[in-house]
Amino acid sequence: MDTAQLTQQVSVAVNGLRERIGESFEVTVVLGSGLASFVDRMDGRTTVPYAEIPGFPVSTVKGHTGAVVAGSIGGHRVLCFAGRFHYYEGYDAATVTIPVRVAQALGVRAALFTNAAGGIADRLQLGDLMVIEDHLNLLTADSPLRGLSDEVFGSKFVNMYTAYDPVVTQALKSIGERRSLPIASGVYAALSGPQFETRAEIRMLRTLGADAVGMSTIPEVIVANQAGIRVGAVSVITDLATDTVTELSHDQVLATARRADEHLAELLTGVIEESDW
Repeated sequence: MDTAQLTQQVSVAVNGLRERIGESFEVTVVLGSGLASFVDRMDGRTTVPYAEIPGFPVSTVKGHTGAVVAGSIGGHRVLCFAGRFHYYEGYDAATVTIPVRVAQALGVRAALFTNAAGGIADRLQLGDLMVIEDHLNLLTADSPLRGLSDEVFGSKFVNMYTAYDPVVTQALKSIGERRSLPIASGVYAALSGPQFETRAEIRMLRTLGADAVGMSTIPEVIVANQAGIRVGAVSVITDLATDTVTELSHDQVLATARRADEHLAELLTGVIEESDW
C-alpha cells in the first residue's frame, strides 16, 4: 500500500467513526485472539462493527470479535479494537496497522496491545500475563513503514530503542502484582504464521532470547512509536512453545485465552483507572 492509498483509507475510516463515536480519546486497547471481556468493563459503550466502517479491513480469524467499542473507564475515554488484523490473513503490514493510525487521528496518546502467545521460557505457565519489555521482529519480509512518505506520516527511521514505554510497562507490572494477577515479563518474538513453529524454530527463538512467540502486535507497536503514542503490551500465554509439545491447535489457544480473559481485563482496567495519560 502506498502513501496515497493509506492516507485515503485512514481518512475515510476516521470520518466514518467520528460521526458515530466522537473523538478526544485518551487510550486505545487492541484485543488479541479469544480476549474479549475487557469491553464489559467499559461504561457508556458504543459498538461499531468493522464491516460498517468505510475503508476499514475486516477481521477473518476465529476468536476476534471484529468491532470498535468506544466508552470510558475511570473517567478516561477508551477506544477499543475488539479483534485485530494479521499479516497471515493476506493483509500487508501497513493495512494491519490502520487501527493505530485511526486511533491517533481520534486523539489517542497511549496504547495497550494484547495478544495470545506461546510460552518459550520455562518459567512461564498457561494463563500467565507476560508484560512485554522488548521484542524480536522476525516479520522482516514487510514493514508497516515501507514505502511511505516521511512528509505525511513522519520519519520512516523510527527509534525503537524504548519501543515499550517504561512508565506504562512498570504500571502493568505493579498493578498486576498488587491485584494478585499471574504477572510475568519478558521478550516477545513475532513470526508471520499462520502455521505454528517447528521444534527447530522454537530452539532458535530460545537461543535468540525470546520468552514468548506470536504472530502479531509488532507492526502496531512500530506505527504507534512513529505516531508518538506511548505503548504497553501484554501477551497471554495460551500454549507452551516447547520442543516436546506434540499437539497444538487454534481452538486450544482460544480456550486457554478465554480462561485468562478476566485476569487480562482486570489488569487493563486497573492500568487505565490509575493512569495520568
